[in-house]
Amino acid sequence: MTVSTKGIVEVTDWSTMKVLVTGGSQGIGVGIARGFAEAGAAVVISGRSADKLDAAVRRLSVHGARVYSIVADVSDRQSCHRMAADAVGILGGMDVLCANAGIYPECDLDALDDDGLRSIFATNVAGTIFSVQACRDALRASGRGRVVVTSSITGPVTGYAGLGHYGASKAAQLGFVRSAALELAPDGVTINAVLPGSIATEGLDGLGEEAIAGMVAAIPQRRLGAPADVAAAAMFFASEQAGFVTGQSLIVDGGQTLPEIPETR
Repeated sequence: MTVSTKGIVEVTDWSTMKVLVTGGSQGIGVGIARGFAEAGAAVVISGRSADKLDAAVRRLSVHGARVYSIVADVSDRQSCHRMAADAVGILGGMDVLCANAGIYPECDLDALDDDGLRSIFATNVAGTIFSVQACRDALRASGRGRVVVTSSITGPVTGYAGLGHYGASKAAQLGFVRSAALELAPDGVTINAVLPGSIATEGLDGLGEEAIAGMVAAIPQRRLGAPADVAAAAMFFASEQAGFVTGQSLIVDGGQTLPEIPETR
């Protein structure tokens, strides 16, 4: 048997990259889109709100960045197929899918009803799967396709009262990533997940200074993460340097999950 390797890892030329970021109009999603766009990639962001998408495109389209938008609902299979087709039409192909779209409504266990459970799994789990299914042909045609899933530390690593349904959906994403990696490998496509901890986004608005200070105190680096921190991890998985990495997950939390007994001082 002859075993061959490239021997040299190619440097990523972001200017040739075509990227789709779902849930890209706000929060971590817009941060991921910004990272790719500022590196020179052509980026399509998708989301359910045309107004939010338009505002995000205006913010991101600076210094010649190539950013476009598509209105889509990842919880709907047909909407995902339209999204993928439109993204390929706009970009002329697709190299990277960042399956980032997700919802995180808090709900105590006793109050969780059928609609609430269906809703979060429809977006966070089915939406991830639908997006990958819809983009698979384009990613295969790329010859170096990448999928990056935005999961969370909540569920796969930690728990949080009131987010049992969310945690379950995020753990389910990792089960999908590991199995999908086996099916996508013959296509030359990798799939990996980023697990953010506490990230400074609009989702923290309204918590108040005391609550945010408590979050910061629980992080060894003594700061909240930035969307750019998650973008850097996503871009590593999308890079040529990560071509031999698939089915894996990377925690981005400033050490939040490390202490056996969390410090709060």
